[in-house]
Amino acid sequence: MIAMFFKLLILALANLAAAEDVNFTYNGFRSANLSLDGNAQFTPNGLLMVTNDTEEQKGHAFYPNPVTFKNPYSNSNVFSFSTTFVFAIRSVSATLGGHGMAFVIAPKRGFPGASGSPFLGLFNRTNNGNPTNHVFAVELDTVRSAAFNDINNNHVGIDINCLNSTDSASASYYAKKNGGLRNLTLNSGKPMQLWVEYDGTHKQINVTLAPINVDKPHAPLISLNHDLAPILNKTMYVGFSSSTGSVPTSHYILGWSFKMNGQAQELVLSQLPKLPRVGAISGVIYAIRRKRKFAELLEDWELEYGPQRFKYKELYIATKGFREKELLGRGGFGKVYKGILPTSKTEIAVKRISHESRQGMKEFVAEIVSIGRLRHRNLVPLLGYCRRKGELLLVYDYMRNGSLDKYLYNQPTATLNWGQRFKVIRGVASGLFYLHEEWEQVVVHRDVKASNVLLDGELNGRLGDFGLARLYDHGTDPQTTHIVGTVGYLAPEQARSGKATTSTDVFSFGAFLLEVACGRRPIETQGPLQGVILVDWVFSCWKKGNILEARDGNLGTEIISKEVELVLKLGLLCSHSEPSARPSMRQVVQYLEGDIAFPELLFLGHSSSGLTFAPHEGSDDFAKSYPSSSFTGLSYVESTLLSGGR
Repeated sequence: MIAMFFKLLILALANLAAAEDVNFTYNGFRSANLSLDGNAQFTPNGLLMVTNDTEEQKGHAFYPNPVTFKNPYSNSNVFSFSTTFVFAIRSVSATLGGHGMAFVIAPKRGFPGASGSPFLGLFNRTNNGNPTNHVFAVELDTVRSAAFNDINNNHVGIDINCLNSTDSASASYYAKKNGGLRNLTLNSGKPMQLWVEYDGTHKQINVTLAPINVDKPHAPLISLNHDLAPILNKTMYVGFSSSTGSVPTSHYILGWSFKMNGQAQELVLSQLPKLPRVGAISGVIYAIRRKRKFAELLEDWELEYGPQRFKYKELYIATKGFREKELLGRGGFGKVYKGILPTSKTEIAVKRISHESRQGMKEFVAEIVSIGRLRHRNLVPLLGYCRRKGELLLVYDYMRNGSLDKYLYNQPTATLNWGQRFKVIRGVASGLFYLHEEWEQVVVHRDVKASNVLLDGELNGRLGDFGLARLYDHGTDPQTTHIVGTVGYLAPEQARSGKATTSTDVFSFGAFLLEVACGRRPIETQGPLQGVILVDWVFSCWKKGNILEARDGNLGTEIISKEVELVLKLGLLCSHSEPSARPSMRQVVQYLEGDIAFPELLFLGHSSSGLTFAPHEGSDDFAKSYPSSSFTGLSYVESTLLSGGR
């Protein structure tokens, strides 16, 4: 038993010694075994390119095995370590860079939840500064960030758990001849060498910088007394992280050496791979002009939205330059184009919205991103957005059969039979019920109508354009009004106060039910029926005892009378002038699915405020005034308001 104990002890000590003596040197990366993610890649001649000149990207490159920084059997001091590497940062601009790179010691290989610029692929807005990060980094930053108290846009900094550097200095080195500091430009494209050393006994961090053709300076650029024991875990990973911003920039590592408990081996500079030749100046100018063409508006608060923010260049290519041939339609909010994403080949619809004013844009984009998490078979999926100059672009799944209204009005070339219409009605009801009650938040659509219902390849109805009304409210379009919605679908209380609720959505849904069943708009604006209000027409047919007379003549005789009658009566009930008398969308779905019986409505007669009706149960609670534009004594304006803002 004792012999076995000593064998295990010797094996543990041997493993500890091996772990403590981690030592590697890469004079180029032709055969390197590193863990890469993001934009990181090896070039054919052996360069490690942590991020290439793609904008708004990040990359990580880590030594694949964990490194022991503390005695595994006690939470003692951090061992001494040393590393050196040769790097180069190239930008299309001689004065601008973006955003930088860093040598990193971290608990994991890579940072899945990290943001790119200006977080260097290390942190995000939520965890920046969190002591549980356990991250030590030495940054080479080429963009000044007021958020992180950067001293300038060309500096070296020691970062502990955040990008507010614990200590930093302008990029420079101590020359041998006179001992003075000489400035360096990190994104000059020229190779430079950095040394990072930690003395575990004296708790001293030294960072030294120099051009590649200069020996290691006699004095470090930064010398900081700081105990890393609370920061580093017993085992950690070592590597590099980088991110690009709005200026195309490449971050290269030419060679890298690292050693625990000793001095890192010097790199053989003659063996390092050569940097790619800098293109002719005309090529640089072309790149800058191309960059301007696809320029976007990106602010720090958008970084956390990640994949829901599309690049303008990607949408430009997808829509063939927003060519007129790809135009699907236009409306109050802007034009809609069909597109195919170049990488995934996904069919999309891109809505271009003008927003000259920035007022409320942050809140609106936050709502758009939140809505992008909605998932229901009867909602048009909102995939994401892009902001560029004076416009906002919203990206949706493409609906092959277009909007429902083109199958209802203006003598359509193709119509839907009753079974198809009833399927659409039930689908939209289900989607609206999801928005009101089934999602984690209450979403009020504010513009339910046939033109906002799209049909997929199987003619399933999908409700779209939710959330746009919030932008409408911002008043960026001078043709809009404060009241959000469409004339003919506005509830009377919404017309008075401008406030939208789930009950005003139900009112709009009532108008939608009637237009689908009758094949008419809520208000006819032209033709022989000009000025006729649909709800009044249906109400008059019901009052005469023949509500089916109001149905769409294109439906013919092949209908299920009970379903048509249900939809027409439900449309009247949802269009009630009193919000409390309207059903909820939960009840609407139950009526349409036949889970509960629809109460028969009874005509009660005239009152001082119009026509009244109530469900068959006869309960006084349901007896409400139903205003009608046909009621004598009312002017057209009065009747319009009483009929629900039509």
